[in-house]
Amino acid sequence: MSGEKSDGSLIKTPGQFIAIIVLGFLVPVLGVALLAHFVVTSSKKIDPDQSSLQASAVEARIKPVASVVIAEPGAGAAPAVRTGEQIVKQYCVACHATGAAGAPKIGDNAAWAKFLRGGLDQMLKTAITGKGAMPPRGGAADLSNYELARAIVHMANQSGGTFKEPSAPTQAAQAPERTGEQVVQAACFRCHETGLNGAPKIGDKAAWSPRISQGVDAVTRSAIRGHGSMPARGGLAELTDKEITGAIMYMFGRAGGETPSK
Repeated sequence: MSGEKSDGSLIKTPGQFIAIIVLGFLVPVLGVALLAHFVVTSSKKIDPDQSSLQASAVEARIKPVASVVIAEPGAGAAPAVRTGEQIVKQYCVACHATGAAGAPKIGDNAAWAKFLRGGLDQMLKTAITGKGAMPPRGGAADLSNYELARAIVHMANQSGGTFKEPSAPTQAAQAPERTGEQVVQAACFRCHETGLNGAPKIGDKAAWSPRISQGVDAVTRSAIRGHGSMPARGGLAELTDKEITGAIMYMFGRAGGETPSK
C-alpha cells in the first residue's frame, strides 16, 4: 500500500548488530597481520643473512666495470724466451724450408754438412752478422744470442746434426761491455768494411765527414733506430747505447777526424 513505510535496514536483530561490530574490528587487524607477514617472508627469500647489506657486498655492486693501473717503468714481466722451433717457424722457414737464396734446406744433410763441421759457435757467429742474402739475425733484431742458437740447433739436428740444446744464460753471466772496435767487428764490419748497401766505408774521410759534423748523439740515435738497409742496433739487439756510441766513435776516429766527445 502507498501508505505503508518500508524498513530497508539490514540489521534486524541485536545479534546481527554485534556480529557487524566484531567484523569491523577483525578485518583491519587481519589485514595488517597479513601485510606484515608478506614483508617478513619476502625479505627472507631475497637475502636470508642480509649479506647484500654488508659493506663489502655494496662496494662490489658499485665497483667500476674497469680500472686503469699505471705500472712503474720496467715493472712488466720479461718476455718469454722462444723455443728454437718457434723462432724457425717465425723467421727461418721462408728460406730454409725451400732453399731460397741458397739457404740450406732443413732436412738436407748434404747441404748442412759443411756448416755442421764448423760447429755451433761458428754457425751462430754467421747468423749474428748475416751472410749472403741472409740479414743479421735472420732479420729479427730482437732475437738474443741464446734464442738464435736454439733456432740453429733445431734446424741442424733435423739435418744430420747432434747438437745439445744450448744452456740458458744466467743474470750473473752477463758479458762485459765491449769496446768500440769489438762492436764494429761483431755488428758493423760486414757493411762498413766494403760499403755494402751504401754504408760509409771505414776510413773513408769524405763519406764520414757529414756524419761527424752531425755529432755523436745524432748518429747514435740513428744507429739505435736503424735506417735504410741498416737494422736497429746494427742487428745486435743486446748492444747497449754506450756500446753503439763506442762503435761510432771508433769509426769516426778511423775516418781521420778527432774523436768527438758526447
